[in-house]
Amino acid sequence: MPFGAVALLILVFLVVWLVRRTGSRPKTPIPLPDSDSIATILSTEIRFYQKLDADNQTAFRRRVIHFLQTTRITGVNTNVEETDRVMIGASAVIPIFRFPDWEYSNLNEVLLYPETFDEKFRQAGRGRSVLGMVGNGPMQYVMVLSQHALREGFRNKTDKNNTAIHEFVHLVDKTDGDVDGVPEELVSHKLAGPWIKMMHDQISEIRKGQSDINPYGATNQSEFLAVASEYFFERPELLKRKHPELYDMLEKIFLRPGTKKAPQA
Repeated sequence: MPFGAVALLILVFLVVWLVRRTGSRPKTPIPLPDSDSIATILSTEIRFYQKLDADNQTAFRRRVIHFLQTTRITGVNTNVEETDRVMIGASAVIPIFRFPDWEYSNLNEVLLYPETFDEKFRQAGRGRSVLGMVGNGPMQYVMVLSQHALREGFRNKTDKNNTAIHEFVHLVDKTDGDVDGVPEELVSHKLAGPWIKMMHDQISEIRKGQSDINPYGATNQSEFLAVASEYFFERPELLKRKHPELYDMLEKIFLRPGTKKAPQA
């Protein structure tokens, strides 16, 4: 058989495999790390969890367990450790913790790569600068994360970055069908106009070099939301001091009226 035909058959097989793999949620619960181990990892690694009171810690653990029971986490050329699973579960819960009925209907599996990759999900060659990505097309319902970036996001206590939270905010943004920085589930109609104006103003400041927000946030509205959200959850006190209006707006977006304020790192 000609090489081209063989390559085409392999490509068709991969596409069909990915569609079947990502088109439905697991029908049976996925084995979990020991519950005591989950609590220990959350208490050791996740600052957001550490700042919660006892009742909210219990609720947070339940949300993490539910996510891990319903979402596959698969290592690609790497071993997925218990800490990785819990960090991914925490990353999923943090942005939507104050929304108790939230489900990630647009995610079935997280693929964990050891390091960076390129936009075609390749782990070798040049141009491998991607730390995380939400898939489309045959990779719909899949998120890809760098294992190194996942761990660094929680263990570096001084930066304002968290790749996994960034990607889960993209998923929240994507829920209404438009990845535009204005997730309709979180941003009320009343807030939409002021939020869009604030994004434009903040992006302008970043492009002028007048902001400490990650320059990648100036790419577009969607990336600004994700980058600003990393900052909000990783270094809330610093964000409140340097960008009080942005902090107040993100608090309105991520907290329902009447809920307790986000924990301060």
